[in-house]
Amino acid sequence: MQRTIAVIGATGMLGRPVTDQFIKAGFTVRIVARDVVKTRRQFPQTEVVPGDLANPASLVDALRDVDVVYLNLSVKQDEKPADFHTETDGLTNLIQVARQVGVKRIGYLSSIIMRYQGTNGFHWWVFDIKQEAVRLIKTSGIPYSIFYPSCFMDSLFYTQKQGSRILMAGRSPVRPWYVAGSDYGRQVAKAFQKAADGQNQEYVIQGPEALTQHEAAERFVAAYPKEKLTVTTAPHWIMRLAGTFARQMDYGAHITEALNKYPEEFEAGATWADLGEPRTTIEQFAKSL
Repeated sequence: MQRTIAVIGATGMLGRPVTDQFIKAGFTVRIVARDVVKTRRQFPQTEVVPGDLANPASLVDALRDVDVVYLNLSVKQDEKPADFHTETDGLTNLIQVARQVGVKRIGYLSSIIMRYQGTNGFHWWVFDIKQEAVRLIKTSGIPYSIFYPSCFMDSLFYTQKQGSRILMAGRSPVRPWYVAGSDYGRQVAKAFQKAADGQNQEYVIQGPEALTQHEAAERFVAAYPKEKLTVTTAPHWIMRLAGTFARQMDYGAHITEALNKYPEEFEAGATWADLGEPRTTIEQFAKSL
């Protein structure tokens, strides 16, 4: 049965490749966006409707006749703990409307790294938000598909690339399983194709090989064809110090600490068996840009 999927967060670094894969897989896609004009420029052949997670009334028509809602949400680097958060406050609004209009499934991009919360005395309010989002979805009464990804190759280009440099904070021996956003998108689309009515799904998302962050960055730089790039590493303590003065640097200090210390192991065997293996290498990703 063909399903209608509403996507919230379609234009972001990770929302775009997932939305592209929904379209390729033959789903009927409806993008819900605050800036409809801008979003239509990115997806000219796809239905785009207005909707804002901060305004529940705006979601009623946006989600009417939708089977699945896929959420690509995030805490912005300049947000404060007391601010409105799309992953909790906005999600609460969405769940209320989803029940009202009969949405049959919620899909949500989470994170494997948030498991670091509580380890070595680490506590970050952003991870509290992400854990609360999972709780809200699981207790909503609506079947769900939750995805817990490792590091994305896409962040090397879209987040860490500043001019001709790939910026790194500290060095770490841990080896995350880097995955390309396009591979993740294919797996999400497959999960929704396979999902039976009423079935809950949870998948760990990991890429084809484990690499330290510096190994990933150096291989990306070596393969990137459009310009000469270099990897620049700053001591992590500098970011922590800067974080006492700037909210964005505080965000960066916390997320990089978790990335540098979370002892990731391979857990995606069941995901690969169900949804197919991700095959994009760092080199292939770099050359595709």
